[in-house]
Amino acid sequence: MTQWQKSSFSGPGDGNECVELAQVEDTLLLRESDDPERILSVTPQGLAALLRRLGAARTG
Repeated sequence: MTQWQKSSFSGPGDGNECVELAQVEDTLLLRESDDPERILSVTPQGLAALLRRLGAARTG
């Protein structure tokens, strides 16, 4: 069974507006709580690159 963890950036409570993360072996899984059947599979390196890019776009 996959264990999902809610993002600390999500709002409080059990609302339907949060991003959840799980790890299965060497793969990370991402999903939005309002559409839990749609799952994005990424490597840790791929997610790190995405977060760096988003951070750079936000500050630049």
